[in-house]
Amino acid sequence: MNRVVKGLAIAGVSLGVLGMAAAGGAWVYFSKDLPDHTTLANYNPSVATRVHAGDGRLVAEFASERRVFVPFAAIPKRVTNAFISAEDQNFYTHHGVDWFAVLRAQLQNVKNIGQGRRPIGASTITQQVTRIFLLSNEVSYVRKIKEAILSGRIEDAMGKDKIIEIYMNEIFLGNRAYGVGAAALNYFNKSLDELTVAEAAFLASLPKAPDRYYRERHRDAAIARRNYVIGRMQEDGYISREEAEAARAEPLNFADRSSDSNVRAEYFVEEVRRELAKLYGEQTLYAGGLSVRTTLDPDIQAAASTALRNGLLAYDRRDGWRGAITRFDSLEGWQEQLEDVRTPPGGEEWDLAVVLSTGADAVEVGLADGSTGQIPLSELKWARKVKDGKFVGPSIQKASDALAPGEVVLVEPLDDKARTLALRQIPEVQGALVAMDPHTGRVLAMSGGFSARISVFNRATQAYRQPGSAFKPFVYLAALDQGFTPSTLVLDAPFALDQGAGLGKWKPSNYTEKYYGPTPLRVGIEKSRNVMTVRLAQYIGMEPIVDVARRFGIKNDLQPTLSMALGAGETTVLRLTAAYSMLVNGGRKIEPSFIDRVQDKAGKTVYRHDMRDCAGCQTALPAPLPTGAVPVPAPAPTPDEPVLAADPANLPLIPDTREQIADPRTVYQIVSMLEGVVQRGTGAKLREIGKPLAGKTGTTNDAMDAWFVGFSPDLAVGVFVGYDQPRSMGDHESGSTIAVPIVKDFMSAALKDAPATPFRVPPGLQLVRVDPETGRPASPGQRNAIWEGFIPGTEPKGQQGVLDGGDTGAGFVQGQPGGTANQGQPQPTVGTGTGGVY
Repeated sequence: MNRVVKGLAIAGVSLGVLGMAAAGGAWVYFSKDLPDHTTLANYNPSVATRVHAGDGRLVAEFASERRVFVPFAAIPKRVTNAFISAEDQNFYTHHGVDWFAVLRAQLQNVKNIGQGRRPIGASTITQQVTRIFLLSNEVSYVRKIKEAILSGRIEDAMGKDKIIEIYMNEIFLGNRAYGVGAAALNYFNKSLDELTVAEAAFLASLPKAPDRYYRERHRDAAIARRNYVIGRMQEDGYISREEAEAARAEPLNFADRSSDSNVRAEYFVEEVRRELAKLYGEQTLYAGGLSVRTTLDPDIQAAASTALRNGLLAYDRRDGWRGAITRFDSLEGWQEQLEDVRTPPGGEEWDLAVVLSTGADAVEVGLADGSTGQIPLSELKWARKVKDGKFVGPSIQKASDALAPGEVVLVEPLDDKARTLALRQIPEVQGALVAMDPHTGRVLAMSGGFSARISVFNRATQAYRQPGSAFKPFVYLAALDQGFTPSTLVLDAPFALDQGAGLGKWKPSNYTEKYYGPTPLRVGIEKSRNVMTVRLAQYIGMEPIVDVARRFGIKNDLQPTLSMALGAGETTVLRLTAAYSMLVNGGRKIEPSFIDRVQDKAGKTVYRHDMRDCAGCQTALPAPLPTGAVPVPAPAPTPDEPVLAADPANLPLIPDTREQIADPRTVYQIVSMLEGVVQRGTGAKLREIGKPLAGKTGTTNDAMDAWFVGFSPDLAVGVFVGYDQPRSMGDHESGSTIAVPIVKDFMSAALKDAPATPFRVPPGLQLVRVDPETGRPASPGQRNAIWEGFIPGTEPKGQQGVLDGGDTGAGFVQGQPGGTANQGQPQPTVGTGTGGVY
């Protein structure tokens, strides 16, 4: 018996030794060629680049993985504890592997043999970090052995706090969120320190099924899993019984981030994305965790998007109804059929509806949620059918003339109960709007089309179109720089120029097809007289005009042909708006900008648009911001405005480094003439806003392009409307009918709370009361008189000459361009003419 016991003991020891030897050998074997765990010490996660508006609101995120890095010290204990309870309650006591949990898991796997269930593991947080960074998700014992070895090494190399910091910033938690910081924002639109116990428990429940629990159809399972985590937190002593009960009773509500403080500015954001990619490359853009402060003003952007969309829709309705999206053969099961219809790009803000019945006064429609509503006749009057650009059929007299049962259309609710609806149609015409600070070039808003979902092509920056008469102010500026005045008379009469052998004569005409004789330059701009502009360009020569276009950034290589004086040279909305900005700011050079500042993920400023030195600006430093907070700088004063303070003597001096590219006096004369466009000319609809405004309309041949570019003293705006494949917008359409209403809607909103600031008059001008229709000094008590600015010595004092400027380069008849025949400004240099085109 003793021999048996002794033998068994020897065998047991031998087996134990052999087992230990085998385990040791396996440990050595599987330790070969393992990844270098020390790389985790230099953990540098991929972090989303976050783009903010000027007021700090989030505009966009660029990320390969949506992640907001949060250091361990900034993660609240209740969040950390929730994950430890859910994933690894012995985290702070084991050395990488929880062997008791492993044993429990293996016993369960033995029980599951033959049941077709997936083997379960008992991975610790350390093992999960190992798997994420150093191994794969392969389900095998070999991988588990390697995982255990590496986990031990990681535990030896770094502390527990560092391990859990890596884990909580790296783990995928569904809904495109990596890490707890991004998940808190995605699910609850909160920072981590704002999360409740219940919300922290929900996040901790996600690693088991990250793409499941946030979906509505799995809400019950999500609540059950959350409550399980809450129970584990109570058992582990992290929360009291009362806290657990309160957490379980808390409803599970996800934040709707589509309606939060995020700003919708797709075209602006894409411009920023391109600029960041150019500055830092794609890798840094999508993984570098940059914090970008842009020039965007969310309120002005909202006004811009709304005004442009409404303007395009208004024109499109004048163009008729192009028909339904599709048509159902039968209305049986119409709700199910409607759910299968895809909303066309650009119609995302409206609802799909199917026409159920029609009558004389209204059309009844059904919506995808099963509700019904009515489109009244008043909302259908515009929907006269059109084909190939021409109206077909009668005008709409009753609702049934517009729509028929079975047709699927887009509608928009007109009341809170959604019973009264309006018929909508995605416009074919496109357009762009740019708004900027004219003193700095900071782009405050930009919309490059009706919807970025139709096309990301940005018509504000990428579409080169003819500006038409919107270019004329720069022709007139060149003339003023040559010695002309706003009161100089130019002959408005038929003009013909021989273009060369076989090309016939070029005969530009006014929009009205009428001619008005000797007319002041001011009226030429206010009424947009083409022939006057051509005569002026013929007289001074195209070279000064080409130079002005280059200096103001409109076009660097404008062809020196007379047709260019009428805006035949293509440019962009952004370029032309910047050029108008340089008029209202007194002739100082600016460059449009979209980005104010860029910080890296450590908070260091790596880019600043305004590089001016400011001694004394940092004298009084603000209190440090809380961790994770985004600093919001105070708006910088514009260089040409005084800064008000209690003690002006102590204010820092900010140098004005802008280049002066034009005489402020002649520039102001153009500004005043453009103000006349609003007061008496083609932009007269803007008078209803009741604020000082100036600008110029533009319409190209056959109304293929419609423009208005203008400004208040502190806000410049440019609007373009046209088809992407240029075609006529109609015989009676123009910048006045299409673009001006858009500018009116935009400026009404943007300037709603702004004071009625007058345009600033530079020193060195003599203000004289004149008759704007004749340019002559006004009679005492004359009601329509205006104050006109003249360079001293050029003000009108008697009979004026009239510029003929015909095809021979003829000069003035009856004296000189300003003053009297013997007293006035210097005689302009006679141009040689260039020969015209079209």
